[in-house]
Amino acid sequence: MAKGLYHYLREIWKRPDTSYDSPQWHRLIEWRKEGAIVRVERPLRPDRARALGYKAKQGFIIVRARVRKGGRRKERPNKGRKPSKMGVKKITPKKSIQRIAEERAARKYPNMEVLNSYWVGEDGKYHYYEVILVDRTHPAIINDKDINWICNEKGRVFRGKTSAGKKGRGLRNKGKGAEKVRPSVRANEGKTK
Repeated sequence: MAKGLYHYLREIWKRPDTSYDSPQWHRLIEWRKEGAIVRVERPLRPDRARALGYKAKQGFIIVRARVRKGGRRKERPNKGRKPSKMGVKKITPKKSIQRIAEERAARKYPNMEVLNSYWVGEDGKYHYYEVILVDRTHPAIINDKDINWICNEKGRVFRGKTSAGKKGRGLRNKGKGAEKVRPSVRANEGKTK
């Protein structure tokens, strides 16, 4: 059976070529010089964007978000601690870097709603994600039966409703061992098995 373009795009993005003078190598150099959140004209990975709900129509925009790599940057206390209690290294956030990227994009565009996001690259210092944003009040979105459910949602990224958010909340697991993840971990606090 013949395979389509998107199949080959998916295969390429499983292991992108970042060798010297490759297109991705040049891209990362350019991205480092730009701002942390930059609106882009079209998705770099159209196959992934389409799979996550993007349509090339009015009301949709793509934003590239840059987030630093690694754990929390904590200042070293300069008074009374034993070294093991300093709490500087290995302090990581409970949210993934992807969720942080989505939230920053949502704050930059307060009239838009985050639909989803996907990875587009990383270098020694930063992770880069493309975030799909939807304008809830745009007539093209309101009249599109496939996406107009988003018109009734507000701040979904801050409530862990995106794909990355659901993953971080443990909602990809079902059944045994996942009894306390629904509706949320906090809703189940204090309950015994």
